[in-house]
This record gives sequence, structure tokens and C-alpha cells, in this order.
Amino acid sequence: MRPFRDLPIKHKLSWLGVLASASALVMACAAFMVYDVRNFYQDMVNGAATQARIIGYNSAATILFFDPHTAAETLGALSTDPDVLAAGIYTRDGKLFASYTAGAAAAQAVSLPRSFAEPGAGHRFRGVHLELWRRIVFEQKDIGAILILTSLEAMRARLFQYIVIAALVLLVSTLGSIAVSLWFQRRISGPILHLSETANRVSREKDFSLRARAESGDEIGRLVDTFNAMLGRIQEQNQELEQARAEMEQRVIERTAELAAANKELEAFSYSVSHDLRAPLRSIDGFSQAILEDYNDKLGPEGQADLQRVRAATQRMAQLIDDILDLSRVTRARLSREEVDLSALARSVGAEIQKSEPQRNVEFTVAEGLRAEADPRLLRIVLENLLRNAWKFTGKHPTAKIEFGVVQDNGRPTYFVRDDGAGFDMTYASKLFGAFQRLHAMTDFSGTGVGLATVQRIITRHGGQVWAHAEVEKGATFYFTL
Repeated sequence: MRPFRDLPIKHKLSWLGVLASASALVMACAAFMVYDVRNFYQDMVNGAATQARIIGYNSAATILFFDPHTAAETLGALSTDPDVLAAGIYTRDGKLFASYTAGAAAAQAVSLPRSFAEPGAGHRFRGVHLELWRRIVFEQKDIGAILILTSLEAMRARLFQYIVIAALVLLVSTLGSIAVSLWFQRRISGPILHLSETANRVSREKDFSLRARAESGDEIGRLVDTFNAMLGRIQEQNQELEQARAEMEQRVIERTAELAAANKELEAFSYSVSHDLRAPLRSIDGFSQAILEDYNDKLGPEGQADLQRVRAATQRMAQLIDDILDLSRVTRARLSREEVDLSALARSVGAEIQKSEPQRNVEFTVAEGLRAEADPRLLRIVLENLLRNAWKFTGKHPTAKIEFGVVQDNGRPTYFVRDDGAGFDMTYASKLFGAFQRLHAMTDFSGTGVGLATVQRIITRHGGQVWAHAEVEKGATFYFTL
């Protein structure tokens, strides 16, 4: 079937016409042959039956007077029919009474049975001949039977003639149908081939101004009109897209310029925050410390506590400014991906954290052989924030455990930082990664609420995700992918 599917449509149309005509002719010839053979067989049976009745009538007296010689002469009348191979007359008890054989060749081809006792009248086809028998009745008494064997050679010759004639008719008709199919297929396939060639040119040259030529008002003509309308619509859309692209490029240029200007303003603002706001805070903190040192004995416990609160507030404000600047830098920083040894990086950050409070009993566990393609500087910020959070929120437990490792999620490595500290209520998990969002009071745990927002922005820039699961006083686990 595949070679036929790959043929050009004009060849398919030609084959369709030829096969349709040939199929119709073959079926018609077969029907005529079946009809003629059936009638021929019926004529043979009727002719043999007529001969059997005549000979049976003429042989009744020879059977009654037991005269086999005369019965054989009566059977000899069948010699006028060249299709009769042999015939026999049988007595009432089924014994062969008289016989006739057309010749030596017939005698070799068939042989009469020595006894025959089939009841009634009947016939059957055996190989190359027809067997027909009739009972011989005299004065309503069954006195014997006659059996005639007729050759089917005439039918074979007739069938062969039919086949030859049918083959000749089929050949002539096929040649005629080929000529007619070729004439018609040019008029049917021509517009289709022209449409196909136009479609190929449009695809090859990307020229949507081309049009196919409609030569009729039938389905093919309507198909050509629809194809041309489609090309026209595509041409209009291309023009609209070109115009929209030109406008988009202009808008991109304008937006890029606006973004560059906004970045410059942001850098100026960051510089202002970094220098202009820190200076007053340093002054407040410095003078507060000087007052505490110079006038400690005059302030009293309440004044000293107030100044300590002032100093703590200015230091917290300075830390908040640093965190905001770090968050801004993370958003604008250029990614530089390379292979990072996450295990070594986590151990380094954990060692620095432990040095800050060496008296704490915290077990750090880091999985071996963890590596990833990422920006090492930004990934260090991620681990510092997550590990320091774990360190901070296990601070009220006498012993603690912090773990950094990896699990496989649908074949994708998912890294995690797990602790057994204070945890949090999952009802408020949606606030975790928002800037300045806190789930614990400042009096319980320090912080500005910017660290996890920084983590989320870094992970997002790496094309990953970050999320957490926790229970109150049972610890928290932060997951992230890269």
C-alpha cells in the first residue's frame, strides 16, 4: 500500500479508472460464465434424462423377455451423441443386463458398475463425467434401471472459450479505459498539481503574494479560491506582524533606555542610602555610646537603658539598610554559572557560623559530593541565609541538629536545609519569602525579614523554586532546586 500512497495523483486517478473498469468487466464476465455453466449443466441433465426415458421405454420389452442383445442395440442409439461415454441397463435386482461404450478411450476413462441399485431418479457429477439414472417402469411396476455417463469435456471447452473471450475483452477494455483515464486525469489532476506547485513555491520562497489559478467552479475550484484567500490573509497578517515588530523594537529601545535611566537612578539612590543615611545613624550610635561612657554615673539605670535602646535601634536600622542593598544587588547582579561544590560551600559557611558561638552544642551534618551548576557567589548567600536561620531558630534548644542534603524529586535533585528548632505554623507559610515579613516576634528572634526574600530571588534567577515545611517546635525544612 505504501508505494501506491506515494504515487502522484495523476497516476492514482489513472489506476483508479483502469481498476474500476477491469473490476466491473471481471465481475460481469464471471456472472455470465456462472450463468452459462449453470444452464449448460442443466441442459446436460435434461438431455440425458430425456435419453434415459426414451431408452427405458424402448427397453422394457427386452427386459421382460430377457433379450440383452436387443437391449444393447437399443443402447447403441446413443452413439449419435458424442458426449455419451457409456450407458447400461440393469435388471430389477441391480445386475448389469446390457451396456454401451462409446469407444476404447471411453472404456479406459470410465467403467460401468457391474451392479446398480440406486432408487428413484437422480444424477451426480463425478470428476470428468455426469452420472444420471432413471428407473424403468412397465405397467406401474419397477422392472429395472438405466444409467448414462456423459462427458463434461464439452463444458470444459466451452469454459475455456469463455476465458479466452473474457481475457480479450478485458485487454481491449483496459486499453480503452487507460486512454479515457489519461484524458480525464489531465483535466482533474492538472489543477491539483498546479495548486501543489504553488503551495511548494510559497513554502520554498516564503512569497505569500503568489496565487493559484482556478480553472473550474467545482470542489477543486473552490479549494483553489479558499487557498488563495488563505494566502491573502497570511500576507495581511505578515504585514501586520512586520509593522508590530517594528513598533515593538522601537518600544524595546525606549523601554531599554528607560530601564537604563531607572537603573542609574537606583544606583544613585543606593549610593545615597549607603552613604547619606548611614552617616546620621553612625553619629547617633557614636554619640549615644559617648554619652554612656562620659555621663554613665549621672544618667542612672533608666537613662542608660534608654540610650542602649537608641543604639540597638540605630544598629538595627543600619542592618536593615545593608539587607535592602544586598537584595537590590542580588536582583541586578549578573549570573556567572560554573560548577560549585555545594558540600564544601556548606561546610565553610557552617564553620564560620559555629565560630560566632562556639559554646553552643549544635551538630552540623553535610551530605558528601553535592555539586551543581550555579553562581558560586550568589549560592553562598543562599546557604548563609538558610544555615544562619537554622542556627538562629535552634538557639533556644540546649542541643540542636542542622542538616544540609539532597533528595530526588521526579529525577530532579532537590536540596534542603533542615533543623529541629522553633519551626513555624504552616498557616503563615505564604509570608515566608516576602520582604520584611516575620513569623516570630523581635523579642524572640532577631532579624530584618529580608534574608528569605533574598534567597527566593537568587533561586528564581537560577530557574529554580524554594519552599518550606515546618511544625511549631519541631523544626523546619527549606527546599530549593536549581
